[in-house]
Amino acid sequence: MKLTLGKFTLGSHAFAGLSPEAFANLSERDRRVVLIGAIALAAILLFGVIVPLDRTVTRERAKLAQKRADLAWMQSVAPELARTAPPPSATGESLLVIIDRSARESGLGNALAGSEPLAGGSLSIRLEKAPFDALIGWLARLSQQNGVLVDSAIIEKAGAPGLVNAAIVLHSG
Repeated sequence: MKLTLGKFTLGSHAFAGLSPEAFANLSERDRRVVLIGAIALAAILLFGVIVPLDRTVTRERAKLAQKRADLAWMQSVAPELARTAPPPSATGESLLVIIDRSARESGLGNALAGSEPLAGGSLSIRLEKAPFDALIGWLARLSQQNGVLVDSAIIEKAGAPGLVNAAIVLHSG
């Protein structure tokens, strides 16, 4: 086997052994080509593989450390949250009335597209093009002020940034 690069031809005997003796037997020109090739290969490995891999590992370690810190914080406040059960609705209003009134108070009245009573006193509601931040705040207030809990929620983006469509199943706590 022969390797030809332009005018340069290197026979297979040159790579038969990568010993210092084989290297010493090469012509000066061949030794320079081998050294330049080795340096180029080392640079490609270093800057094309090892450095990006090291950056990725460092970034992922930082993410992991942040997630562990978040988990520790959540675990520290979980007992306090469990002790403070949401208060039941003091007014005795139906779930449908609570949802409708509080949605309008939260600026979500126009986004409320429909509701459907379900078995067990649950209520399925649909919101269209609702501001995400307002929706999350509304659900938090429902839980804190009225004891209304979310059984399930499907939230999807609705075109414009910040707007969502949502299908939510709620029940009284």
